[in-house]
Amino acid sequence: MYAVIETGGKQYRVAPGGVIAVERLPGSVGDVVELSRVLLVGEGEQVKVGAPVVTGAKVRATIVAQARGPKIMVFKFKRRKKYRRKTGHRQQLTRLRVEEIAMGA
Repeated sequence: MYAVIETGGKQYRVAPGGVIAVERLPGSVGDVVELSRVLLVGEGEQVKVGAPVVTGAKVRATIVAQARGPKIMVFKFKRRKKYRRKTGHRQQLTRLRVEEIAMGA
């Protein structure tokens, strides 16, 4: 069984037991998070697509870590004008382990 969820403006394909890194969610390590914005649920040949979400479907996940992503360099440059700006960015991430995909009534 798998599902497509939306969180933080991005979509992720998840399956029970899988680990994903999403935009920072509130909570500490070990907390259980319920993601209710499920766009698609599939099991074998049977696929249920939401419009826009599948009613009653939820994904339960456990927070594994609150971490930061890799550093991304931002470099602005205008040629022949002696203009250079170099900054960096590290995104705040939450690592989730998917426990179950629950279908409601």
